[in-house]
Amino acid sequence: MEETIQVLDKNFKMYISAENIQLRINELAEKINQRFTKEKPIFLAILNGSFMFAADLMKRVSIPSEISFVKLASYQGTQSTGQVKTLVGLDINIKDRTVIIIEDIVDTGKTLNEFLPVLKAYQPKEVLISSLLFKPAALKYDIKVDYSCFEVPNDFLVGYGLDYDGYGRNLQAIYQLC
Repeated sequence: MEETIQVLDKNFKMYISAENIQLRINELAEKINQRFTKEKPIFLAILNGSFMFAADLMKRVSIPSEISFVKLASYQGTQSTGQVKTLVGLDINIKDRTVIIIEDIVDTGKTLNEFLPVLKAYQPKEVLISSLLFKPAALKYDIKVDYSCFEVPNDFLVGYGLDYDGYGRNLQAIYQLC
């Protein structure tokens, strides 16, 4: 029997298990560890959604590195609002450093499209994007995702940091809207 859950007024079915998420994060961390053996990158986690992914990824990154957080928002309910709000800003010097953005999901790319020029004004050496989930079918902007754990269809997902109106972030697995 397929596992389903209810978050607020919507039903969701199991899509990616907690075990599979952890396996893919291990693989991603190993790629980053191998590539950046001679650098000290700064990881920049986009809140709120990336907090679980960022925590689990950072536990597995073994190279010298730093992490900081910015809070951006563009969703309300199950739809993007089309507006990106910067709620908490950058508080670390990234000049001439490699920055690895940690995102929960890249779908339309609007959030990153608006945030990247702001970030690049601080003159980082390079900016790379790592995302737990990537929805290539939803992408509307020229955004390159350098590291992704999963490519997913253009469906609404919840769990493991992803929310529906603020709820469901605490789920260990990822669920798809029924």
